[in-house]
Amino acid sequence: MALALVNGRVLLPAGLRENVCVLIDDGRIRALSSEPAADAEQIDLGGRILLPGFIDTQVNGGGGVLFNDSPTVEAIAAIGAAHRRYGTTGFLPTLISDDLDVVARAIEAVDAAIAAGVPGVLGIHIEGPFLSEKRHGIHDLARLRKFDGRAFDLLTSLKHGRTLVTVAPEIVAASEIQAMAARGLIVAAGHTDADYETVHNAIDHGLTGFTHVFNAMSPLMNRAPGAVGAALEDDRTIAGIIVDGHHLHPATVRIALKAKGPERLMLVTDAMPSVGTTDINFMLQGRRIHEEDGLLRDDEGVLAGSSLDMASAVRNLMAQTGAPLRTAVGMASAVPAHFLRLADETGTIAAGLRADLILVDDDLNVLRSWIGGREG
Repeated sequence: MALALVNGRVLLPAGLRENVCVLIDDGRIRALSSEPAADAEQIDLGGRILLPGFIDTQVNGGGGVLFNDSPTVEAIAAIGAAHRRYGTTGFLPTLISDDLDVVARAIEAVDAAIAAGVPGVLGIHIEGPFLSEKRHGIHDLARLRKFDGRAFDLLTSLKHGRTLVTVAPEIVAASEIQAMAARGLIVAAGHTDADYETVHNAIDHGLTGFTHVFNAMSPLMNRAPGAVGAALEDDRTIAGIIVDGHHLHPATVRIALKAKGPERLMLVTDAMPSVGTTDINFMLQGRRIHEEDGLLRDDEGVLAGSSLDMASAVRNLMAQTGAPLRTAVGMASAVPAHFLRLADETGTIAAGLRADLILVDDDLNVLRSWIGGREG
């Protein structure tokens, strides 16, 4: 039976609107109207806020599960369920730098998860191992490698969903980036020490994203704009940004928002297994990761992803920048949908799109969610 979501404040592209009925049929938004259809089951939203579900392109883990440790369908489902509680209705399970056999298993698991209908899985994010040794961060230096034909064949092997690949443009040649883009991959720069000219050339050859802008990349300097300068300048790209109060100073977030604009900046969590569980300490490729006041580090003090969820990222952005709800939510939904080339499928509340929706209170606590029209 069709569903009619009524008596809510609905966030449409033009802003919050009352007296809008969202009619869901066969997993999609059939119509937006002032009155529910006679054939629909009504769900009273109680005056709360209906938002497009959040889309997170960088999810290493959640619910006590790390994707690298368990590249399986079951692990993907557990990670998705943990993040759904915080409004994420679409995500890319993210594999940090690992051996190519682990990459292969991760790709197979994502293909199987999508085929099995695991809620929310949009594809895979393969972050490394083709990264800079100087800017490797928490990525295991021993697992970094050069790019070659075997790697290209592997990265282009996903049969379902989107493949996002994070590379260092000084490690992966512009011609190789162009070849991956031609095969439908979404290529982002991250963990890179490349200079501005190298990054700009990569953009000319098909690079369209930046992974956790400012973090683990060559900085913006007076005579050396670096990867950060290229990211902020070029409107052909979309940059992910971690707004957790630890990765970036609030002023840096404000500068990025002014320079890049909300249409080219998307919220990401870079979440680790600690999201959605009380077990906040875990092992990452042989290193002990511990949390203090929301900050994840290894024993040497290196940042190790985050315990951030998407609802908190939206709240943090609003608090740190003064951005209105529509802008902050768009950076967590419409912008990543555009980045993944899925804007005609999801990311906004509009007729014809998939019914990926969340109901929140005024403090952005998630009360209910629907993925493809199914509540969970």
